[in-house]
Amino acid sequence: MSMKPAASTPLPLTDALQEIVEGRNVKRSSHSLIWEGTDCTDEFVRILDEKGYHPVLVRDVSVAPGERVPAFHVANASALFGWIFWEKFSDRRMRKLFGSVVRNNKGDWAVQIPEKKSVLVYANTSELSEMDIDHPSAT
Repeated sequence: MSMKPAASTPLPLTDALQEIVEGRNVKRSSHSLIWEGTDCTDEFVRILDEKGYHPVLVRDVSVAPGERVPAFHVANASALFGWIFWEKFSDRRMRKLFGSVVRNNKGDWAVQIPEKKSVLVYANTSELSEMDIDHPSAT
């Protein structure tokens, strides 16, 4: 499949955005989508779509406890990478959420979007992977 940039998008920008989405040559973390003073959010969302990341609510992602799905929260000209997974508090209590890979000063996910919130994230359900439900930060 050929990756063609939008007519007005410079190739280096398209390449850089693709590398963010793929986690290739750059760590997927928190990324500004401002390039040379221009908001590139639309181009980033286009590339997310090409790479299999689609807008979805956390509650609508099919993921079982012990699994995770990669996702991006895109807002305010920035992209924040994280995972949709089940956080286990005890054998009887869990919650599904998007948790960013960026942490706060307490070591928790800096951005947490629980399944009860109506906030869109861009998730790639075809990249579902296993994780340690008892230690989600370690995987």
